[in-house]
Amino acid sequence: MEEFKIASFQKDHDRLQPGFYFSTLQRGVATFDLRFKKPNAGDFLAQAALHSIEHMLATALRAGACGAHILYFGPMGCRTGFYLLTEGMTCRAALSAAKDAIRAALGMERVPGAEKRECGNYLEHDLAGAKAELAAYLALLHALPEEAVTHEEMRLSAEVNR
Repeated sequence: MEEFKIASFQKDHDRLQPGFYFSTLQRGVATFDLRFKKPNAGDFLAQAALHSIEHMLATALRAGACGAHILYFGPMGCRTGFYLLTEGMTCRAALSAAKDAIRAALGMERVPGAEKRECGNYLEHDLAGAKAELAAYLALLHALPEEAVTHEEMRLSAEVNR
Protein backbone atom coordinates (compact mmCIF):
# COMPACT_ATOMS: atom_id res chain seq x y z
CA MET A 1 0.00 0.00 0.00
CA GLU A 2 1.36 3.42 -0.97
CA GLU A 3 2.14 5.70 1.96
CA PHE A 4 -0.31 8.58 2.27
CA LYS A 5 1.35 11.95 2.88
CA ILE A 6 -0.29 14.12 5.54
CA ALA A 7 0.68 17.78 5.09
CA SER A 8 1.37 18.50 8.75
CA PHE A 9 3.72 15.49 8.95
CA GLN A 10 5.78 16.92 6.08
CA LYS A 11 6.85 19.98 8.09
CA ASP A 12 10.25 19.92 9.74
CA HIS A 13 9.15 20.10 13.36
CA ASP A 14 12.75 20.63 14.50
CA ARG A 15 12.72 24.02 12.74
CA LEU A 16 9.11 25.04 13.41
CA GLN A 17 8.70 27.97 15.78
CA PRO A 18 5.65 29.33 17.62
CA GLY A 19 3.57 31.55 15.35
CA PHE A 20 0.62 31.65 12.97
CA TYR A 21 0.93 29.67 9.74
CA PHE A 22 -1.15 28.80 6.70
CA SER A 23 -1.01 25.01 6.45
CA THR A 24 -3.19 23.66 3.64
CA LEU A 25 -6.05 24.43 1.28
CA GLN A 26 -8.29 21.48 0.52
CA ARG A 27 -11.65 21.77 -1.27
CA GLY A 28 -11.81 25.47 -0.44
CA VAL A 29 -11.06 24.95 3.26
CA ALA A 30 -7.95 26.69 4.57
CA THR A 31 -6.22 25.21 7.61
CA PHE A 32 -4.17 27.52 9.82
CA ASP A 33 -1.67 26.36 12.41
CA LEU A 34 -1.82 28.39 15.62
CA ARG A 35 1.46 27.20 17.08
CA PHE A 36 1.71 28.20 20.76
CA LYS A 37 4.81 26.14 21.59
CA LYS A 38 7.98 25.01 19.84
CA PRO A 39 7.61 21.33 18.95
CA ASN A 40 9.73 18.77 20.78
CA ALA A 41 11.17 21.38 23.14
CA GLY A 42 9.68 19.90 26.32
CA ASP A 43 7.28 22.80 26.92
CA PHE A 44 3.75 21.73 26.02
CA LEU A 45 0.33 23.13 26.77
CA ALA A 46 -1.00 21.60 29.97
CA GLN A 47 -3.97 19.38 29.13
CA ALA A 48 -6.50 21.29 31.27
CA ALA A 49 -5.41 24.67 29.84
CA LEU A 50 -5.46 23.27 26.29
CA HIS A 51 -8.98 21.91 26.84
CA SER A 52 -10.17 25.28 28.16
CA ILE A 53 -8.55 27.19 25.28
CA GLU A 54 -10.35 24.87 22.86
CA HIS A 55 -13.72 25.72 24.43
CA MET A 56 -12.96 29.43 24.78
CA LEU A 57 -11.62 30.08 21.28
CA ALA A 58 -14.11 27.79 19.53
CA THR A 59 -16.85 29.87 21.15
CA ALA A 60 -15.23 33.27 20.58
CA LEU A 61 -14.32 32.53 16.96
CA ARG A 62 -17.82 31.39 16.04
CA ALA A 63 -19.39 34.33 17.89
CA GLY A 64 -17.03 36.82 16.26
CA ALA A 65 -17.46 38.95 13.16
CA CYS A 66 -16.11 36.15 10.92
CA GLY A 67 -18.06 33.36 12.61
CA ALA A 68 -19.79 32.32 9.39
CA HIS A 69 -16.36 31.49 7.91
CA ILE A 70 -15.11 29.41 10.86
CA LEU A 71 -15.52 25.69 10.24
CA TYR A 72 -13.49 24.18 13.05
CA PHE A 73 -11.11 25.05 15.86
CA GLY A 74 -9.38 22.29 17.80
CA PRO A 75 -6.19 21.15 19.48
CA MET A 76 -3.16 19.42 18.06
CA GLY A 77 -2.57 16.06 19.68
CA CYS A 78 1.04 17.06 20.40
CA ARG A 79 -0.24 19.87 22.66
CA THR A 80 1.82 22.57 20.92
CA GLY A 81 -1.11 24.45 19.39
CA PHE A 82 -4.39 24.38 17.51
CA TYR A 83 -5.86 24.07 14.03
CA LEU A 84 -8.24 26.68 12.67
CA LEU A 85 -10.22 25.69 9.58
CA THR A 86 -11.87 28.47 7.60
CA GLU A 87 -13.72 29.03 4.37
CA GLY A 88 -13.37 32.17 2.28
CA MET A 89 -10.88 33.96 4.52
CA THR A 90 -7.50 35.45 3.75
CA CYS A 91 -4.58 34.76 6.03
CA ARG A 92 -4.76 38.29 7.41
CA ALA A 93 -8.48 37.94 8.10
CA ALA A 94 -7.93 34.62 9.89
CA LEU A 95 -5.11 36.15 11.95
CA SER A 96 -7.29 39.13 12.83
CA ALA A 97 -10.17 36.82 13.81
CA ALA A 98 -7.79 34.80 16.00
CA LYS A 99 -6.53 37.93 17.76
CA ASP A 100 -10.10 39.19 18.31
CA ALA A 101 -11.13 35.79 19.67
CA ILE A 102 -8.17 35.69 22.04
CA ARG A 103 -9.03 39.15 23.36
CA ALA A 104 -12.64 38.00 23.88
CA ALA A 105 -11.46 34.81 25.62
CA LEU A 106 -9.22 36.81 27.94
CA GLY A 107 -12.37 38.62 29.12
CA MET A 108 -14.28 35.43 29.89
CA GLU A 109 -15.08 34.73 33.52
CA ARG A 110 -15.81 31.05 32.93
CA VAL A 111 -15.02 28.39 30.36
CA PRO A 112 -18.00 28.04 27.99
CA GLY A 113 -19.45 24.57 27.61
CA ALA A 114 -17.67 23.24 30.69
CA GLU A 115 -20.66 21.86 32.57
CA LYS A 116 -21.08 18.09 32.95
CA ARG A 117 -24.00 17.95 30.49
CA GLU A 118 -21.96 19.95 27.90
CA CYS A 119 -18.50 18.42 28.06
CA GLY A 120 -17.16 14.88 27.99
CA ASN A 121 -14.35 15.77 30.41
CA TYR A 122 -15.85 18.62 32.41
CA LEU A 123 -13.52 18.16 35.38
CA GLU A 124 -10.42 18.96 33.33
CA HIS A 125 -10.45 22.71 32.74
CA ASP A 126 -8.11 25.50 33.84
CA LEU A 127 -9.38 29.01 33.16
CA ALA A 128 -6.37 30.77 34.72
CA GLY A 129 -3.88 28.52 32.89
CA ALA A 130 -5.74 29.04 29.61
CA LYS A 131 -5.70 32.81 30.05
CA ALA A 132 -1.97 32.79 30.77
CA GLU A 133 -1.26 30.79 27.60
CA LEU A 134 -3.61 32.98 25.55
CA ALA A 135 -1.99 36.19 26.81
CA ALA A 136 1.47 34.88 25.90
CA TYR A 137 0.28 33.79 22.45
CA LEU A 138 -1.44 37.12 21.79
CA ALA A 139 1.81 38.91 22.63
CA LEU A 140 3.60 36.62 20.16
CA LEU A 141 1.01 37.41 17.46
CA HIS A 142 1.40 41.14 18.02
CA ALA A 143 5.17 40.76 17.63
CA LEU A 144 4.97 38.83 14.33
CA PRO A 145 7.02 40.62 11.70
CA GLU A 146 4.99 41.97 8.78
CA GLU A 147 7.15 39.91 6.42
CA ALA A 148 6.04 36.70 8.14
CA VAL A 149 2.36 37.58 7.72
CA THR A 150 2.91 38.59 4.09
CA HIS A 151 4.75 35.30 3.45
CA GLU A 152 1.82 33.25 4.81
CA GLU A 153 -0.67 35.37 2.85
CA MET A 154 1.30 34.73 -0.36
CA ARG A 155 1.39 30.98 0.34
CA LEU A 156 -2.40 30.90 0.74
CA SER A 157 -2.94 33.05 -2.37
CA ALA A 158 -0.72 30.72 -4.41
CA GLU A 159 -2.82 27.75 -3.34
CA VAL A 160 -6.09 29.54 -4.08
CA ASN A 161 -4.85 30.46 -7.57
CA ARG A 162 -3.46 26.99 -8.30
